[in-house]
Amino acid sequence: MSEPVRGGVVRRAVAAEWGPLWRAVQGPLAARGLRAIPLTLASVTLTLVLQIVQNQPWGYGPVQATGAPTAGTPLRLALLRTPLSLFVPALDLPVWGALAQVLVVFGIAEVTLGRWRTLVLAYAATLAGTLYARLGIRLGPDSPIGLPPGDAWVVDTGPSAAVVGLAVFVCWRLRARVTCAWVVVAMAGEVVFVKNNLAGKEHLAAVAAALVVCLGREVAARRRRAAGAACAGEAGRLR
Repeated sequence: MSEPVRGGVVRRAVAAEWGPLWRAVQGPLAARGLRAIPLTLASVTLTLVLQIVQNQPWGYGPVQATGAPTAGTPLRLALLRTPLSLFVPALDLPVWGALAQVLVVFGIAEVTLGRWRTLVLAYAATLAGTLYARLGIRLGPDSPIGLPPGDAWVVDTGPSAAVVGLAVFVCWRLRARVTCAWVVVAMAGEVVFVKNNLAGKEHLAAVAAALVVCLGREVAARRRRAAGAACAGEAGRLR
C-alpha cells in the first residue's frame, strides 16, 4: 500500500472514530467558550481547594470526616461521604493529574451529555467503586475480584473512577467504540500488570457500571425502535 493511500485510510479511520466526538464538542465550546462547562470548572476548583485544605494541619481531619469513605466504615456513613470523595484527591498521587483528568473528561462529558447527566454518571461510577470495595472485602483475597482484609481501612477518594466511567460512556454513546475498548483494556491491564489493588479494581467496577448503563440504553433504544416499527406496520394495515 502506497504512503498516500495508507495516509488516507488512517485519516478516514480517525475521522470515523473521533469525528462525531470532535463535532459534538467543538460547536458548543466555539459558541460559548468556558460558559459551556460550568460543572467542570466548579469540579476542578473544588478538587484543588480540597487538596489545599486536606494538606493543612487544621483541614485534614474535616476532609477525611466528610469525604473519605473506607470499606470498613459503616455503610450509611460511607454513603454520606461518597459524593464529596469524588473531588478529594488521593494523597499519594500528584493533584495535577487529577485536575487534568477532571478538566478534559468532565468537560467533554458536560458538553456532550449535559450537566446533570454528567454529574449523575460520575457519582454512579464513584458509588460503584465504593460498593465494590465492601464486596471485595467480603469475598477475600482468594477470590479473583476479592480484596485482602487490610484494604477495609484504605481511604477511597479521588475522581479517577468517575473519569473512567464517563470516558467509557461518552465513547460508547458517540460511537468511538475502539477508544471505548482501549479504555476497558487499559483498566483491565492496570489490574493484571500494574496495580492489583483497591484502586485498580475500583476502576474496573466503574467500567462495569458504565457498560451496564450503555447496554441498558441500547436495549431500551432497540425496544423503542421495535415498538415504533410495529405501530407503523399496524397503522399501514389499518389504512
